[in-house]
Amino acid sequence: MKPWYNVERVRQPGSVILSAWNAGRQAERERAARVAKSNESARMYASANVNRLTGDWSALATSADSEILTSLRLLRARSRQMVRDNAHAKNVIRIVQNNVVGTGIGMQALVTNARGKLIDAINNQIEDAWQRWSNKKICHTAGLMGFADIERIVAAQLVEAGEVLIRKVKQPFGGGRIPFALEVIEADRLMDQWQTARAPNGNAIRMGVEIDTWGRPVAYWLYPTHPGDYQFTSFQPSRFIRVPADEIIHLYIVERWPQTRGVPWFHAVLKRIHDMAGYGEAEIVAARASANIVGFIKAPEPQAGDDVLYKERVIDSEPGTFRQLLPGEDFVGFNPTRPNAALEPFMRYMLREMGAGIGVSYESLSRDYSQSNYSSSRLSLLDDRALWRILQGWLIRNLRTEIHNEWLDAAVLSGEVNIPDYYSNPAKYQRVRFKPRGWSWIDPTKEVQAYRTAVRCGFLTVSDVIADTAGGMDAEDVFKARRQELDMMADLDLVFDTDPAQVNEKGVAQPNAAPAETTVPESQAGGDDIATPSDPDGDEDSDTGSGDDSDNDSIKE
Repeated sequence: MKPWYNVERVRQPGSVILSAWNAGRQAERERAARVAKSNESARMYASANVNRLTGDWSALATSADSEILTSLRLLRARSRQMVRDNAHAKNVIRIVQNNVVGTGIGMQALVTNARGKLIDAINNQIEDAWQRWSNKKICHTAGLMGFADIERIVAAQLVEAGEVLIRKVKQPFGGGRIPFALEVIEADRLMDQWQTARAPNGNAIRMGVEIDTWGRPVAYWLYPTHPGDYQFTSFQPSRFIRVPADEIIHLYIVERWPQTRGVPWFHAVLKRIHDMAGYGEAEIVAARASANIVGFIKAPEPQAGDDVLYKERVIDSEPGTFRQLLPGEDFVGFNPTRPNAALEPFMRYMLREMGAGIGVSYESLSRDYSQSNYSSSRLSLLDDRALWRILQGWLIRNLRTEIHNEWLDAAVLSGEVNIPDYYSNPAKYQRVRFKPRGWSWIDPTKEVQAYRTAVRCGFLTVSDVIADTAGGMDAEDVFKARRQELDMMADLDLVFDTDPAQVNEKGVAQPNAAPAETTVPESQAGGDDIATPSDPDGDEDSDTGSGDDSDNDSIKE
């Protein structure tokens, strides 16, 4: 529609009234646009709002591998530097090693027959062969680390570098018969800067890992030596080796998928650790500087020619001495403000943040229990142990199970373990219980009573309690050791209140307990078939009457 006014005249700069009117209309339209945008933002997550307070918050929607590719090498180098130079970072490594691995994750073979009963002959054979193979000269290609040491190295590298590789070498070492050994490979040897597009067969290389279309590793591309070993070897980046994936165990915790490489566990707190170390050093320098100054000498205005007398004058100080000042001089003491009173609470805050980023409680990280009572310390300890159990299970699933199965294959093949029908049903003979370390009780009296109640109610088994508290031993280990202990006590004519067959909980002898001296002399006299606590019913060929009810009662609580 044709406007009623003269358009050309309105556009002329001389039309002041209409220009002001147009400017007002434009301002109104801009205000309406801002309101609409504000209403749209109000319907978003608060953290997604873009305004003057969040304008400097940049975030990119990138994949896990894209983020790792640009940061991994520097992250790993800084993480290693922190572990070398920072006491708290080094302590994190020890905490993880000691709690996840300890002295090593034990193993108990669980081969059973058709009726579900353990076949002791085969189980003992497997356990003995594993014990021999775990020697450092046999299980490690370099002959320097026993299997428990390899486990501790794995735990340390998972924290420090975020990943570690174990190569399975199918040949014997150190005079062993089993053609199986392990080589520990640091993540630095993976060609993390090499990527390729999809080949015609569908494979691609991401940060040194060749994967198929499903993301499964096909091979690992490694440098022959550590790229940082240039002081001892001539490193050539163009040289590399391709190792099939079935020879490599690549250990790292997947936080996103797809994720081809692992990242150091310090990644979220490295900057904080660096800042904390710098602040601590600055406070130490300031404290040392303050400690070096005792005071100042205030002198009158010097006369002409006396500037040399007062220039750079220093007075040595020794304990128990007085010094006379020059006429007109006055001594002004120096009251240093160091050490800074705010240093300790600030460092506690920084350590709490560091512990939160890694997953370790402040008390465990700092070894400072002054800020907590028994209940809060116990709660922190239980939280830590929950994490350690998760990591123990992860290590068993991803490292121990695979190594055990392939080791047993090689042990049977070499004849070190004699199982004629092994290859007809390998899974039957690969059954095993791994025994990670447990932890001692925090409050033994209360916890023993709680465990006892749980077992009597059927909520737990004795095996569960032993697994949690016996430091890597299982029920079979404890029961056998207990049986041997009771037999030894009987042979030596000793009675302790730890034997419920002899003494009740109140320390009173059981009414039906058989005196130890009535059985020991008969045993010494040659009665080999008498009833003992280890054989309450006597031998089936016994003619001593040791299988009567009185002997059975003597071992009841």
